[in-house]
Amino acid sequence: MPNQKYSEINLANKIYIFDTTLRDGEQTPGVALTVDEKIQIAQKLNNLGVDKIEVGFPASSPGEIKAAKEINALNLDSTLVGLSRSLNKDIDAVLDSDLSYIHTFIGTSPLHRDYKLKKSKEEIIESAVSSVEYAKDHGLTVEFSAEDSTRTEREFLLEIFSEVESAGADFLDVPDTVGVLTPVHTRELISDIKNNFKTPVSVHFHNDFGLATANTLTAMECGADQAHVTVNGLGERTGNCSLEELVVTLKVAYGVDLGLDTTRLYSLSHLVGRLTGIKMPVNKPIVGDNAFAHESGIHVHGILNNAFTYEPMSPEMVGHSRKIVLGKHTGANSLKSKLKEYHIDLNQEQFNNVFAQIKSLGDSGRCVTDDDLISIAITELASARETPIIIKGMNISMGANVSPTATVKLEIDGDEKETASTGVGPIDAALNAVRTLVQDTIDLELEEYNLEAINGGTDALAEVFVITSDSHGNKSTGRSTNQDVVLASILAVIDSMNKLLLINRNQ
Repeated sequence: MPNQKYSEINLANKIYIFDTTLRDGEQTPGVALTVDEKIQIAQKLNNLGVDKIEVGFPASSPGEIKAAKEINALNLDSTLVGLSRSLNKDIDAVLDSDLSYIHTFIGTSPLHRDYKLKKSKEEIIESAVSSVEYAKDHGLTVEFSAEDSTRTEREFLLEIFSEVESAGADFLDVPDTVGVLTPVHTRELISDIKNNFKTPVSVHFHNDFGLATANTLTAMECGADQAHVTVNGLGERTGNCSLEELVVTLKVAYGVDLGLDTTRLYSLSHLVGRLTGIKMPVNKPIVGDNAFAHESGIHVHGILNNAFTYEPMSPEMVGHSRKIVLGKHTGANSLKSKLKEYHIDLNQEQFNNVFAQIKSLGDSGRCVTDDDLISIAITELASARETPIIIKGMNISMGANVSPTATVKLEIDGDEKETASTGVGPIDAALNAVRTLVQDTIDLELEEYNLEAINGGTDALAEVFVITSDSHGNKSTGRSTNQDVVLASILAVIDSMNKLLLINRNQ
């Protein structure tokens, strides 16, 4: 529920979401979308329910016109928009794209007037008014942007907005082109503009200071009618106001439901991340992998009793899922919850052993994945069987241009035996030593050996799976998980041998 203090905020009766992922988002350095990729994203945005989709800058290339036409042919519910400078040729390109809504702009700040456009204030106003009139004469809905509004003299900004309003502009857009606004300045600026104009006000805020979403929310509080956003906050330099952050904050913190299907946000974010190659940080709000992840035992205990103890909303609301992460801060309740999720039943001793291993891995700087846990638990369950053969010690010695030597000590039916063997590598040397020690107990043949790193990194857990056979034709599998790949290999083989011995003795 929204806090009571929000009741006095001057929110517009209707807030429009203008998504510019396909235009400003594509201006993210290193990003270039194909027509088919733009279509995929446009369809997802439409299904989400955004009001407007800026499909591109038609005058910039024939491909942009082609993309706009193909997206327009889909007959989406969202209004499609084309970007244009205050030039008739740009407006003609939007018309050629079969679009009915244009977003036209011209720089208004002293920096843009003097260094980019090299035009006077009067020339800037003339170009702006002329382009709005030309677009209106051709039946377009017009949104006018005073580029670099936030570094434009206030008097001149109000003057040019007044002139384009008289020319028929349907929306007045305030771009914070280089992201220099703060919430305090945003409140003063947008309030001033809203007090001077009846035409709906739009905002397009960049994120150079990390304040794009905060500034956009402040603008909404002051009555701004429309917000320009991008999926994942993509865009020039550090990007734009994030679609998912704005929509969810309005819904959860302000109690304003824009009518969007927020359960589609997570899948939309991942599609855009995959197509653009810009992967989101794990701590990205709303859609990051850690947005609903918990490790601390105290937090998990609260989550398991009532998720809202440590979550501001449910992950299902945005199409995400909760994740219990195991590591050094893991509590017993977290581990029990995870084991229950994978239908793994352990007795108390087995649970304690697994719990200790999880803590040990966490203390070594590792984050324990679900695959890690499953392998550790399976290994623990396997160790509960009768074990005629037990490893008591192992040492590997290696040197330059010298074959590795493995010294292995085993307990076989209560008797300890030790030997050393060489091999082409440390694993081969260790397995040769094991074969020598067990040759009087079992005739062992290693038929298959599989090694897999469960996750990335040089400290990854190694999972070894083997298939062994004996002289009677019996076969058995063995499995072990350990950070030491040599030890994991020996334990897997011993696990398999113990099964074979039990088979033989039962026969």
